[in-house]
Amino acid sequence: MQMLMPEPQIFVERTLALIKPDVVDKEEEIEDLILRAGFLIVQKRKLQLSPEQCSNFYADQYGKGFFPNLTAYMSSGPLVAMILARHCAVSYWKELLGPSNSVMARRTHPHSLRAIYGTDDLRNALHGSLSISSAEREIRFMFPEVILEPIPTGQRARDYLNLYVKPTLLAGLTALCKEKPADPMIWLADWLIEHNPNKPRLQHQVAEEEHQGHRKVCISQGLMPSSSICLKESCSTGTAHLKGVFCVLLLLKGEGRKREDAFIPWVPS
Repeated sequence: MQMLMPEPQIFVERTLALIKPDVVDKEEEIEDLILRAGFLIVQKRKLQLSPEQCSNFYADQYGKGFFPNLTAYMSSGPLVAMILARHCAVSYWKELLGPSNSVMARRTHPHSLRAIYGTDDLRNALHGSLSISSAEREIRFMFPEVILEPIPTGQRARDYLNLYVKPTLLAGLTALCKEKPADPMIWLADWLIEHNPNKPRLQHQVAEEEHQGHRKVCISQGLMPSSSICLKESCSTGTAHLKGVFCVLLLLKGEGRKREDAFIPWVPS
């Protein structure tokens, strides 16, 4: 009788967490609790929002009676913004936070973060995204440079692992078995960094030629196998004083000749 095992699934969800101005001094303590709850802090920054920025962030609350006090409170000092990741990050973070009213949280969820660090309904210490869609919007607001790519799930995730992860990992584990290093974890980590298939390959070959007070430095780049960059430095005898003229020579692919591709004058200060 064949046992049917559930297929492995990969879900890495992200949510936004804010440590509000009145508890920023508890940042390290709160972060420790976040990590113990199984979250990964993907990115973090400390910033202070203006009242206008707070109004934009809480635009969905506009028109409610507490809105002016909310924007004043959130702009009263620096806050800490974090991108948190884990399985079901949005729901788990909301559960860890507890009810939005800290007074109520102390009654019903005494071990929640808002019960521990919050004061009342307004000053409730921490913020969490309500849904996956709001998490994406809020992350873009606080971290505009972050690229939120769709996370593969199900068969797409397995295809990604089979195509991009397993071949390199298996090669590394095979090399590890052959090498038998004293510290296998560190050795494998270094091997994976060195053999990352997505890492640019730059093999610099530097040759120096000195004649008649001039030095020529040639750098061959593995990233551009058909080209080499040559820098001519005019040097005085015995010193590497730059005269301020660099020529970039491009070795054209397949033509066997050099072309003066760019002439960049530069005057050192």
